[in-house]
Amino acid sequence: MIQIETLLKKAIADGASDIHLSVASPPIFRIHGQLERYGNEPLSPKQTKTIARQLLGKRWELFIEEKECDFAYEIADVSRFRINIFYQKGTISMAARIIPREIPTIEQLELPAILQALMTRPHGLILVTGPTGSGKSTTLAAMIDYVNKHANKHIITLEDPIEYVHKHEQSIVQQREIDEDTNGFPLGLRAALRQDPDVILVGEMRDLETIQTAITAAETGHLVLATLHTNSAAQTITRIIDVFPPHQQEQIRIQLASVLEAVISQRLFRRNDNSGRIAATEILISHPSIANLIRNNKIDQIHNVLQTSKSLGMHTITMSIQSLLNEGIISHEDAMPFITSVGDLNGNV
Repeated sequence: MIQIETLLKKAIADGASDIHLSVASPPIFRIHGQLERYGNEPLSPKQTKTIARQLLGKRWELFIEEKECDFAYEIADVSRFRINIFYQKGTISMAARIIPREIPTIEQLELPAILQALMTRPHGLILVTGPTGSGKSTTLAAMIDYVNKHANKHIITLEDPIEYVHKHEQSIVQQREIDEDTNGFPLGLRAALRQDPDVILVGEMRDLETIQTAITAAETGHLVLATLHTNSAAQTITRIIDVFPPHQQEQIRIQLASVLEAVISQRLFRRNDNSGRIAATEILISHPSIANLIRNNKIDQIHNVLQTSKSLGMHTITMSIQSLLNEGIISHEDAMPFITSVGDLNGNV
């Protein structure tokens, strides 16, 4: 019988970021973005059910009722894991994301140094975006860690579930888990405004109420960080505005133009030397030209501003990918699907 903690420890030793368990397949590790089998023995329905019961504990009855469950799990002195257990074809499957015990720094992640400057802003809205598995949580953790180590602030996070665990350093960090410590992002965010925060992290802006409250929090003197599942700065702004009914969108454009400090969009790429992965980024920074485009509903022109504002710390995702490619950090094969034109391949970005 497979021992789940032994398997999780093996995944860490092999440098995996994720583990997948599914009936009729051996365990699968994602290592540097690639799926690799662990052994050849396929898992049985009984095995995945037993593993699920071990991990879920008191959550088992809720899982049976809702057919899926997302939660954090910890092996003491080893690591934390974000685990999602779900049904597929009547059997139980599992996906586990490994959360390192040590929070990487902005420098260790090789993210643009302007992220440190952004975290000194007294208020406003900073969004970290990208598809699932693009490293958003790690980037946010590094940004919060920078504040924690360098400033005297009160930080409140709302997470589902809590992934990286922050210790109190120069700042106080209060981490609240959805369903465990508060009954939802909107409720937790409204409550946070009454808890004397300087910095608020919203794990995900999922609905109109959360987005509206986050914007209000940024307007009233707080630095608010949040994530969205969008692929570019322009798409992020459009997504926020489109959440609201048409009669409110003009007002939201005005509010967003005044509070938006930055959008960091990212994707992870495998390093050529197989030492791990690195993020390519798109960076939008608050600037009068950007604010005017948002207010005047000319979002389609934001890409052009990013292309021509490198001196202000801005760049497009294509420019970042091209830079990684030119430096030999990532492969031409991996970069190709994200390079938008032949001109880009020749360095004309």
